[in-house]
Amino acid sequence: MSERHRPRIGINPTSIGVSPRWWLRTAGWLEQAGFDGIYCWDHFLSRGEANRAVLECWTTLAGAAAVTERATLGSFVTNVMNRHPSVLARMTANVAAIAPGRLDVGIGIGGFPEEMAMLGIDFPPPAERAERLEEAVAILRTLWSGGPVSYEGRWTRLNDAVARPAPDPAPRIVIGGETSAGARLAARIGDAWTTNERELRRDLPVFEEALAAAGRRREDVHVIVAVDLLSLEEADRDPLLVDMVGAAETWREAGADELILNWVRRDRIGEVLAAAERASLV
Repeated sequence: MSERHRPRIGINPTSIGVSPRWWLRTAGWLEQAGFDGIYCWDHFLSRGEANRAVLECWTTLAGAAAVTERATLGSFVTNVMNRHPSVLARMTANVAAIAPGRLDVGIGIGGFPEEMAMLGIDFPPPAERAERLEEAVAILRTLWSGGPVSYEGRWTRLNDAVARPAPDPAPRIVIGGETSAGARLAARIGDAWTTNERELRRDLPVFEEALAAAGRRREDVHVIVAVDLLSLEEADRDPLLVDMVGAAETWREAGADELILNWVRRDRIGEVLAAAERASLV
């Protein structure tokens, strides 16, 4: 099966307890191994271990944009509360200028309220965060036009805003949603929807129904499933490691257009690279 026809396979390597140098070097290895996308977590603190180092998502991706040439790069996924949407628009446009046509902006309503409280970042109830997410997506697309543009929202206003360089092409907006409401929002405003394997099975019919209600075609809004590796003890029977392309095909049959290996720890990157070589991803 040629690379052109197999499902896209991305990877989300850990950003906890690693150095920027390690992450960027690993991004280069993953690209050379044939992975189609490389994605970074967007948290400022490690869950449960606040003293462990955590890489900041967008500055890490800017570095990765400079040391890669082919792979798509993206956030997996940005918390809408972490940055003012106008600031996020400028940051992402700049990364897109370093890696034109290779950027996904994954964005969702966020989680881990303890992190927000520690850092003094507002973390309103889910309904408000969903409203802010929808508004942020509108602002990203508006500012990516370059301007001047004005926008009057509930949470944000633009007044003849100019935002250049404008990305060309504009990044793909991937809505992260692990609830039925998230699936419906992605169907309505996203270029793609990403969720975990259990939620995909549950919410794919919800997503497809919402697409139809919005007058959108299924082939125009991609579905990306995040799949975890089995434990080290189970590695010899992990479909992702035994037959990576075959596993991706199985997920395509289940309704996913793309696959992301989720949260791959530092000590398992070698296994993943070996599996990619066996699968001849390049």
